[in-house]
Amino acid sequence: MKKIASLLFAALVASSFGASVQAANYQFDTKGAHAFVQFRIKHLGYSWLYGRFDKFDGNFVYDEAKPEASSVQVTVDTTSLNSNHAERDKHLRGEDFLNVAKFPTATFKSTSFTPNGDGKATLKGDLTLHGVTKPITIDVEEIGGGKDPWGGYRQGFTGKTEFKLKDFGIDYDLGPASQTVEMILDVEGIRQ
Repeated sequence: MKKIASLLFAALVASSFGASVQAANYQFDTKGAHAFVQFRIKHLGYSWLYGRFDKFDGNFVYDEAKPEASSVQVTVDTTSLNSNHAERDKHLRGEDFLNVAKFPTATFKSTSFTPNGDGKATLKGDLTLHGVTKPITIDVEEIGGGKDPWGGYRQGFTGKTEFKLKDFGIDYDLGPASQTVEMILDVEGIRQ
């Protein structure tokens, strides 16, 4: 009887320790403006045009002990595109580019997260933009994580990807130097 009790106690202790290390859910800190979805594209091959989406939301699951089980979901309000130039923004939101009247949101849902060491990882998933869904790869770097001054816990990452506009049905001719857009995603999440 003592042996059985000892085995049950050991199993209970082991399961308690196992449960303490688990995946955590994080919500993007968009209220505090600690998350950004930005883009850049070459303008005629002479300079870079930068912009951002002012309205978006998302969440991620992250387990420091098992990062390969991580996942992320993002929803972007494409009507919130902002390149600091009202006329250009109107054109980019129009039918030649994002056609936000027909496609007011873009989404990303991860399919895999592969740690590469030194806080870097490869995130793969499906991007739906302009009504087209395609797989993309995002190069991710962990910025850091820890307690915040308000009693919460935060985790931050940055990611970069690029893709051809034509792959998502956007075929307005900006010239040969302006076929690929780069996306920069900076995310600080608050553990829920």
